[in-house]
Amino acid sequence: MAKNRIICGLDIGTSEIKVLAAVKTDNRNLEVLGQARYPSFGLRRGTVVKPEEVSKRISEAMAQLSQELGQKIEDVYINIGGSHIFATPSSGSIVVSRADQRISEEDKNRVIQTAQTFSLPSNKEILNIFPREFIVDDQGKIKDPLNMQGLRLEVKILALCAFSPFLKNLTAAVLEAGFQISDIIPSAIAAARAVLTPQQKELGVCLLDIGAGTTDMALYEEGDLAHLAVFPVGSELITHDIAIGLKTDIETAEKIKKEFGSCVLKGGDKKEKIIPPQHPGNGEPLVFNHKMLVKIIEARVSEIFSLALQELKRVSPKSILPAGIVLTGGGAMLPKIVEFAKKETKLPCRIGLPEGIAGLSGDPSISAAVGLILEGSDLEMDAGGIIIPVLNSGFAEKIKKAFKFFIP
Repeated sequence: MAKNRIICGLDIGTSEIKVLAAVKTDNRNLEVLGQARYPSFGLRRGTVVKPEEVSKRISEAMAQLSQELGQKIEDVYINIGGSHIFATPSSGSIVVSRADQRISEEDKNRVIQTAQTFSLPSNKEILNIFPREFIVDDQGKIKDPLNMQGLRLEVKILALCAFSPFLKNLTAAVLEAGFQISDIIPSAIAAARAVLTPQQKELGVCLLDIGAGTTDMALYEEGDLAHLAVFPVGSELITHDIAIGLKTDIETAEKIKKEFGSCVLKGGDKKEKIIPPQHPGNGEPLVFNHKMLVKIIEARVSEIFSLALQELKRVSPKSILPAGIVLTGGGAMLPKIVEFAKKETKLPCRIGLPEGIAGLSGDPSISAAVGLILEGSDLEMDAGGIIIPVLNSGFAEKIKKAFKFFIP
């Protein structure tokens, strides 16, 4: 990998665009160089609906970062979100090609290609593939069959797919802003890379990345991604609920959520709260009951956990999840959310803070941006520092990416 190459993660969220830059130091660790945030517009629940507006805001965020760094960024790793993303399992099988029955790299590539030949509507496409296990002559649970002997090779994969027009909108927004796309990574995968440990993934864990417009769920079992889902519910809807419930504007509702919001009512905190008007002499102070505020927040947060539990029961009814649920994203900063999550899910719960880059404070709202850099660093190390923009890469590069997930 090229020395001191800057790796940039661009988290394009519903309410905010976050951009983070890091560099690999001489001891091969990542160190943060700079970061920037800019208000987002043109997305609806994680999906780009106005590429031109999103492009303008990407340009503003990247200009802030470039000014801080003193140099221009040319390529970025970006996330993709929205409830149009879905996971589907598939499998494929081939006859081993070599006369000595030894499985080659070509055999692995061929069997994965076979597993991807399932039917998809014309307006949907595969984003990523995650091989879950290989099977050699009916012997399963094999991570890497290279150089093993056998007549028949099978593979089970999990394919992450997306709605093509929304993917096109996302890429158009970034390209229009003047940046190459090194890779596109689902938000849940990026966040999981930043906050989950290999031990948690091996035991069984569910990540919930609570953003403004959506909540992304990633389920890991036996070290592999077992399922991914995106729910069209996020912390932005909590703000809307507060605005409606307290009959106030969105700006005041957001302020109330940040200053007084909680998922659990404290015993001695039942008094009325008073919020002065934003502009003196313009309107009356807002007076509200704290108990009512907590009930409004509880209802929406309960919906998020209910959706996650329903999805878990649907795709993996026998899941025990010894590592429990890990909460991250801006919505995970709500006071008492861990206590509330334990009560709602009956599972161990904790806040997941991003790790892996020196110089960052523990902030769950930047987990996806941190994960984009970590994923990018992994990919570039596997590729020997050769950066191939994902929009120009072919099937061979996708296969190379697929096999990186077997690296401990």
